[in-house]
Amino acid sequence: MQDNAVSRSFGSLLRSRLVSLWGILILMGPGIITSNVDNDAGGITTYSLAGAEFGLSLLWSFIPITLVLIVVQEMGARMGVVSGKGLSDLIRERFGVKITFYLMILLVITNLGNTLAEFAGIAASLEIFGMSRYLTIPLSILFLMWLPVKGTYRSVEKIFLTACVFYIAYVITGFLVQPDWAEVIHSTAAPTLRTDTAFLVMLVGLVGTTIAPWMQFYLQASVVDKGLSAKDLKAVRIDVVVGSVLVSVVAFFIVLACASTLYKAGIKVDSAEQAALALKPLAGEYCTWLFAFGLFNASMFAAAILPLSTAYTVCEAFGWESSLDKKFSEAPQFYGLYCFIIFFSGLFILIPSLPLISIMFVSQVINGLVLPVVLVFMLLLINDPAVMRKSTNSTLMNIICWASTIGLAALSGFTVWSGLIALLGF
Repeated sequence: MQDNAVSRSFGSLLRSRLVSLWGILILMGPGIITSNVDNDAGGITTYSLAGAEFGLSLLWSFIPITLVLIVVQEMGARMGVVSGKGLSDLIRERFGVKITFYLMILLVITNLGNTLAEFAGIAASLEIFGMSRYLTIPLSILFLMWLPVKGTYRSVEKIFLTACVFYIAYVITGFLVQPDWAEVIHSTAAPTLRTDTAFLVMLVGLVGTTIAPWMQFYLQASVVDKGLSAKDLKAVRIDVVVGSVLVSVVAFFIVLACASTLYKAGIKVDSAEQAALALKPLAGEYCTWLFAFGLFNASMFAAAILPLSTAYTVCEAFGWESSLDKKFSEAPQFYGLYCFIIFFSGLFILIPSLPLISIMFVSQVINGLVLPVVLVFMLLLINDPAVMRKSTNSTLMNIICWASTIGLAALSGFTVWSGLIALLGF
């Protein structure tokens, strides 16, 4: 009898734990999606170049980058669940329409440039499989325009979470190239810091690629659109931490794969698609296919999220309806802006001899300038009791956040300055 009672008690405890876990899993999504989208065409190119040019020496950087990303993303997610409003909505209410208007112009310009890069990634990755961009880009445009218009938040979120799973292609590639794991562990645990400009610019590039202005707006907007509230804060924090760790793991393995093959062979590349093709004679055809598929998945994923983030941000800023659960007729500005960015970016990428590098550079410069400003807005808002009630930052959290913001501002300034010097040929 006693054994049966113990068995029933254990079974009841196990069921309650499983129900609790399932409840958390249902609430997760925005943090994982937001972080993983940052491994887009530009991000994969940056990680590929980092591995090909500097070997394993930058692997250690993903540890502090992940910690900063967790801090910044948690702050935005907490603001969303407590206030029930998106970031641009709060900025407009607290700082006025004029400041919000100019901020929106900068964000739309930079997100357009980034979306162009995503369509370039779609075209380049499928051309590795012998498919013409004049076929794949129009099909991609149609699919991406259909996806949110015909779906709901939950159905679209399921598709985005499925896309996150396919990032495992880069982890598999990292194992297939058979790296020296003792060297990998040593490079990760023992930081290497050089003072030459090329190394520092690449280090800054890794930081800038992982933390972008659009992420803060999209994460908070999607938390609100999903209907999460302050009672869901625990699950939201787990979501943010899991997403931040996953994005860094994928980036880690991209650097690892390129360092263990291209760097050791002395092969220089300028883009992610070149890295994929260069892997073929070194690590086999399967590695090339996995790398190219990963690039396509990441580019397609980001080509949906970046315009969606822009639509959320702009519509919140001006008080227009913004939700995937609304029909086109109920939120015409939201869906109209999303479809315009997709259509414009996709067709623009078909123009021959397009100066894509210059476009990407300009968008990254604006990213670098806008990010510290957005973080300052976030810190002012999250410490406002009228917005956050009892969920404002603690003193320790403020110290960490302000230090991170100042550090990111310095890194962004260094990136912009280095880029301008390189562009002007000084």
